[in-house]
Amino acid sequence: MGATFDCEIQARLRDMNLGGHVDSVEAVRIIDEGRLRFLRFATLPGDDRPGLLRDLPDGVTELVASQRVDYHAEMRFVAHQPFLVRLWVDRIGTSSFTLSTELRVAPDRPPALVARTTVVLFDHGAERSWPFSDEARAAFEAYAGEPVVLRD
Repeated sequence: MGATFDCEIQARLRDMNLGGHVDSVEAVRIIDEGRLRFLRFATLPGDDRPGLLRDLPDGVTELVASQRVDYHAEMRFVAHQPFLVRLWVDRIGTSSFTLSTELRVAPDRPPALVARTTVVLFDHGAERSWPFSDEARAAFEAYAGEPVVLRD
């Protein structure tokens, strides 16, 4: 398996529902924030430009095509305890890729949820998908690994 991207997402009071646990909509927000950090803002080894999408030309952006989330454990809100998000690339296509995600509530706990998110690179000027350049593909391949296991 290649490298993984790990980050902490701070828990917020609004993440909690009336039952005292993290609402499923907020859980998706947390994994989306982790994905955006990985793709657009993170300082990654080997390059001083931020994010895995650092080699995309202007006008090319990412669009979520599909996302599947499997919940494995309840996520209780704990003040000042961040969520731990791990992401990696599990598929690289011509103009799309799929990320695997694990979200933990503590380092010594198994994932509370796992997800697979397929993203399409889209060229807004040409109004069509954008095929990976060699540079972009190489950046993604450094984070290549097996997909998370989802329930049937």
